[in-house]
Amino acid sequence: MFAALAVAVAGGIIYAFTENENPATLSAANAAQDKKPVARPVNTQTGLPLPRFVSLKSERVNVRRGPSNEHGVVWVFTQKSLPVEIIAEFDHWRRIRDSEGAEGWVYHSLLTGRRTVIAAPWSSDKTMQLHASASASSGLVARISSGVLGDLRSCDGKWCLAAFSGYEGYVSQEALFGVYPGEVYKN
Repeated sequence: MFAALAVAVAGGIIYAFTENENPATLSAANAAQDKKPVARPVNTQTGLPLPRFVSLKSERVNVRRGPSNEHGVVWVFTQKSLPVEIIAEFDHWRRIRDSEGAEGWVYHSLLTGRRTVIAAPWSSDKTMQLHASASASSGLVARISSGVLGDLRSCDGKWCLAAFSGYEGYVSQEALFGVYPGEVYKN
């Protein structure tokens, strides 16, 4: 079963709302709770939400100043599967942001929808615990150093199931780059 989708246009940006998020159907309930529905802008060319996480498809990916081959290369990624956030789209080009906050343009075919994560890239020399279940009191599967790349399996909004270097387990969602805080994800 598919959720109904409502669309609103504001300032040239199309916003999509699931049936449960539609401001027209939730205005009374939200006013009572002083909450607003979360709008996710949708790109008119691809129909996909912005921003969104993807990963690098190739070992070598040029990041450019603008959305064309005529724009200079700012830097080059040299590791496949790194998670990046798409924050804008123009034709076949995607404006991305990496785990360090750097932004630039990448050609769409160099990206994949496969979800990966980096363990706490903002904290050097930090160790995180990979648990057997989605609980801090569950058994320890492994310890993961900051900066380690993993494959994202699922997230419930607080905990994510991910695989790091052959070990699979649960890690606190807030300790990962490649998934939004509170995001529910199923692979």
